[in-house]
Amino acid sequence: MARLKVQEVAEQKGFSMSKLQRTADIAYRTIKLIYKDPYRDINLSTLEKLAKALGVKICDLIEETDNKLEEQG
Repeated sequence: MARLKVQEVAEQKGFSMSKLQRTADIAYRTIKLIYKDPYRDINLSTLEKLAKALGVKICDLIEETDNKLEEQG
């Protein structure tokens, strides 16, 4: 299962949710949903915008995990 690392990367780069929303030109609600549930499905175009805004590769925003429950525990 894939997990989005958007929140971790954004925090490392000094981005608040508001700054990321403005820089990536993505709805604040979308950013909030990604932060709340890093396992949610998102469009590739959204992922591309986030990566560009954060100055990273798309692959830096995704990690593969064995189990959703393992990450929450």
